[in-house]
Amino acid sequence: MIGTTLLAAGLIGEMSWATLREQCQLRWPKNREVRIVCHGHSVPSGYFTAGKVETFKAYPHLLHVALNKNFPYAVINVMRTGIGGENSIQGAARFERDVLSLRPDVVTIDYSLNDRRLDIGQVRMAWKKMAAAAKQQGALVILLTPTPDTNENILDPKAPLAVHATQVRELAKELDVYLVDSYQKFFDIRSTGADLKEYMSQNNHPNKKGHQVVADELEKVFMTK
Repeated sequence: MIGTTLLAAGLIGEMSWATLREQCQLRWPKNREVRIVCHGHSVPSGYFTAGKVETFKAYPHLLHVALNKNFPYAVINVMRTGIGGENSIQGAARFERDVLSLRPDVVTIDYSLNDRRLDIGQVRMAWKKMAAAAKQQGALVILLTPTPDTNENILDPKAPLAVHATQVRELAKELDVYLVDSYQKFFDIRSTGADLKEYMSQNNHPNKKGHQVVADELEKVFMTK
């Protein structure tokens, strides 16, 4: 899926993934800051175990490192606006204040782990509201399906996270934005017989190895021709 061409946050004419990549390849003095905002709950915030935050092992930072290698002349700023324990309805309520105010070029949204406690219809409305607002302002949007919770069976299609992952996929298609299907990647890993605990710092927080899975998929979005 590809992002629709839109006006870019008042920074460079029309924005698309192609023009964003072109911007990332420019050298001084023609380049400018490219802003990526990772919005969501404790996972993009970098929480690992017992409330400890491992910023430099979480996927926003790992993505930043990868993009710096791919675009060595780009000024890239990867920001996190996540709050531990937050759900998408709460995240949508502060989206304009905390995310759009940063005038991002790219916004990632990752909330499904905490959305399991909510009505799935209300969750859909919250995700749709955030994605639509970001697109209207000119940002490119990436929706993420959830990372695992080892208290659930990821191979069960009726597991709560599986249901939410399906909804995120449907929304990405409906809104014509990129999808990073973290849940499918971990499903595939588990399907080989691997133990997902090797990728987790606790039952619902990935360790660096788990975050790297997500970061690798995000990197592919930026590098797709």
